[in-house]
Amino acid sequence: MGEKTHAHPGAAGGAPTAGHPSAVRNVVLVGPSGSGKTTLVEALALTAGAVNRAGRVEDGATVSDYDEIEQRRRRSVQLSLVPVAWDGCKINLLDTPGYADFVGELRAGLRAADAALFVVSAAQEAESVAATTRAAWEECALVGMPRAIVVTHLDTARTSFDDMTRICAENFGGEDPDAVLPLYLPVLGPEGADGHAPLTGLTGLLSRRILDYSSGERAEEPPAPGQEEPLRAARDRLIEGIIAESEDESLMDRYLGGEDIDVTTLVADLERAVARGSFHPVLTAAPAAEGARQGIGTVELLELITRGFPTPLERTPPVVTTPAGGPRPAPVCDPDGPLVAEVVKTSSDPYVGRVSLVRVFSGTLRPDDSVHLCGHGLDATGRAPRPCHEAEIRVGALTSPFGRRQHALDRCVAGDLACVARLGEAETGDTLSPADDPVLIEPWSTPDPLLPLAVRAHGKADEDKLSQGLARLVAEDPTLRLEQNPDTGQVVLWCLGEAHQEVALERLRSRYGVQVDAEPHRVPLRETFAGRAAGRGRHVKQSGGHGQFAICEIEVEPLPPGTGIEFVDKVVGGAVPRQFIVSVEKGVRAQAARGLAAGHPLVDVRVTLLDGKAHSVDSSDAAFQTAGALALREAASASRIQLLEPVCEVSVLVPDDYVGPVMSDLSGRRGRVVGTEQSAGGRTLVRAEVPEIEVGRYAVDLRSLSHGTGRFDRAYARHEAMPPQVADRVRVERGDGSPGA
Repeated sequence: MGEKTHAHPGAAGGAPTAGHPSAVRNVVLVGPSGSGKTTLVEALALTAGAVNRAGRVEDGATVSDYDEIEQRRRRSVQLSLVPVAWDGCKINLLDTPGYADFVGELRAGLRAADAALFVVSAAQEAESVAATTRAAWEECALVGMPRAIVVTHLDTARTSFDDMTRICAENFGGEDPDAVLPLYLPVLGPEGADGHAPLTGLTGLLSRRILDYSSGERAEEPPAPGQEEPLRAARDRLIEGIIAESEDESLMDRYLGGEDIDVTTLVADLERAVARGSFHPVLTAAPAAEGARQGIGTVELLELITRGFPTPLERTPPVVTTPAGGPRPAPVCDPDGPLVAEVVKTSSDPYVGRVSLVRVFSGTLRPDDSVHLCGHGLDATGRAPRPCHEAEIRVGALTSPFGRRQHALDRCVAGDLACVARLGEAETGDTLSPADDPVLIEPWSTPDPLLPLAVRAHGKADEDKLSQGLARLVAEDPTLRLEQNPDTGQVVLWCLGEAHQEVALERLRSRYGVQVDAEPHRVPLRETFAGRAAGRGRHVKQSGGHGQFAICEIEVEPLPPGTGIEFVDKVVGGAVPRQFIVSVEKGVRAQAARGLAAGHPLVDVRVTLLDGKAHSVDSSDAAFQTAGALALREAASASRIQLLEPVCEVSVLVPDDYVGPVMSDLSGRRGRVVGTEQSAGGRTLVRAEVPEIEVGRYAVDLRSLSHGTGRFDRAYARHEAMPPQVADRVRVERGDGSPGA
């Protein structure tokens, strides 16, 4: 697997350093909330000597969950890095949140890592693996990222390692279930009063050795005579799975011919298959017992990471371009090459300000280097949620994070991760490169936030800080989108779910000192005339001095949707002087923008100026603008004003089992299903047109309806007439009055 030098462990509670990419392993932990990722990171840190005592999630005392929001909620809400040293390697453990609302943090962890540990809980996964975990597995499979599976919580009653191995093979094995096989089998102690047998050790299938942890120390011993036979079937299947992935085509013939394949050869083939991403071993782990120095299975996991997971030298580098979008050769993981690095996470510290977690793909990053910072502001769909930015900046202090503490570094080589304080206005996803030869890394994909949260400053003191606080939140988290809606005047923060909303509001309060109030999100409505109407605007005032005189008569008629406002001049005989016809149009358009019945902009009408009167002295531009507005208002009072609502094109991707409930739910939202398409993986894409007012909380409702397996996109299609009963309800809810619909 390459060199295993150049890694130097720090003291307990410290952080190791690496001098070469061959000594680095970047591993992301993936799994649903509650599966035990953070506890596993703590156990690995204890075994590696990075901490003297493992903290507990329940106590808010783990290295990973150091943020006060995480400690209050007792769950991870952000990506965290815990570096440890083992067998001459620096292992960067990237702990990710398991809740679907924080999938942006998971995507950042996948970007920074070269391999993944998928953590599944025997207590949680009764029938299948969580949808977000399967989606992450498929994402890793697309790029060939090596993956291993860790089963946790086998110390819980009514759990079975055999059942979990079967579930993992069904969910992760695809067409080849033999690509997902256990390396170790659990050893259970005597049953307790509740009928549950505790986990006391492991049996290595290749080594045929028992790894006994019952004394608190890891001890190797041969299996008892009665244990040999149960191991044989599992061992034979594992060997066949390894040989099937071997580059030595003669190995299978030799094995089937009865030859006993050397364990060293099997281990080497296993490591190569894992590194290629074609074989996925299943292991189990449990935290250390009170007073013990090692958790069960943690040594085996660390050995797999250092020996079976690839170095950054073996990773396919991300695509890079010039800042203008021109082609550039892919970066090479060489500490002596030109710098190519990416900000994978941005956070704010109350003492040092903005802190950027950086993955170096090429070159070496050093303090005080002058680099080019470039951010495209684009997501994977090509949209620009924030403007493109470029700057020449000087790199500040480099540190290696370990929970709340930061340990100073003198450099960060290609393949490694480090934190940089005060990196200008760097945002998540920005690229660092040489000032004289800048490049831009292609962005990773993030889901589109589709749950709106309208906010307003709580008081005067918060108004000045609100815009800055929101801008910082969006710079840190690319799955947040900020919108200033010109139609409703609301400030809207688009999020991925309710938990995402809650954390965003909490960060505004605790991190930036901004008190905000959430308010109902208002969908931008429109108004139009339901039929033809006429109006007369008379603006005549004489109160001494220069007076005001303007009279105009108009006719209003509805037009097809999307037409806008047409103004037609049919005045004859000069009843309204030519210079004031434009004034009438200005007044009509200004009143249309302000709205008539409920304050929503008027659209899709033709306004025809038929007649009017003017005074040679008292008529003016302002007078005829006022008259035009009055005429439109009078026409509205004599007609039925109809509310128009935006309609969205909605595309919902769900497993086939949920197509019926999804279509029924869309129909209940006044939606029209326009078609379905079969997609890969036993899923169906449902296309529908749904009023926007009915899909405000669809991001939450779809997750509940499909048990977290569905996702959707939406795009504005057009405005349509709102049914009268719905329009009346909306007017009452918004306090718009009830002029009749």
